[in-house]
Amino acid sequence: MSSSAAGAPLLAAQSLSLVRGGRELFCELSVEVHGGQLWQIEGSNGAGKTSLMRILCGLSRYGFEGEVLRSVTPLYLGHQPAVKALLSPRENLQWHVSGEGLYSNEQIDTALARVGLCGYEDVPSHTLSAGQHRRVNLARLFLSEARLWLLDEPFTAIDKQGVDETQALLASHVDGGGAVVMTSHQPLQVTCNVHTLNLVHGVVS
Repeated sequence: MSSSAAGAPLLAAQSLSLVRGGRELFCELSVEVHGGQLWQIEGSNGAGKTSLMRILCGLSRYGFEGEVLRSVTPLYLGHQPAVKALLSPRENLQWHVSGEGLYSNEQIDTALARVGLCGYEDVPSHTLSAGQHRRVNLARLFLSEARLWLLDEPFTAIDKQGVDETQALLASHVDGGGAVVMTSHQPLQVTCNVHTLNLVHGVVS
């Protein structure tokens, strides 16, 4: 349990346990996430990282023991980019952010430009590469006003420049008082307040 940050946590997991296929993925896991923190969930393939992320964001409400408390509504980006193939990148973002607020085409186009998709705003998304699909998804981070970001493998299928730009965005969000919980197989190179949660060893630091 982290106690390094003052004030109420944005997210708190208490005594989470999950068994899948007769195998215990994690047991009695507790953690608090405060503004100004980035938490990286570590573990090998099959360790339960995505399952934990879905529990934390509220997509999995059954099949586990323990409790998750959220004081804010998180923005969740899953392992697979939720990009509709028949919609353009602009239309995808209009659809994705509709639950948070209304954004102008100019705001959306600026977000797309920041992830390197200037000129692709109106093309059908099925013509884009896997990396470009990921960038459409990441553009949501430039539009969302959510304080808590839950990101499952956000660096998948993007190039080194995209990884560097995304890490800089994460650090800026945390330095501004937001919080990030994420999984990644890539080492983080950020200067913000980073904590780790290792599912294999059950270590919180």
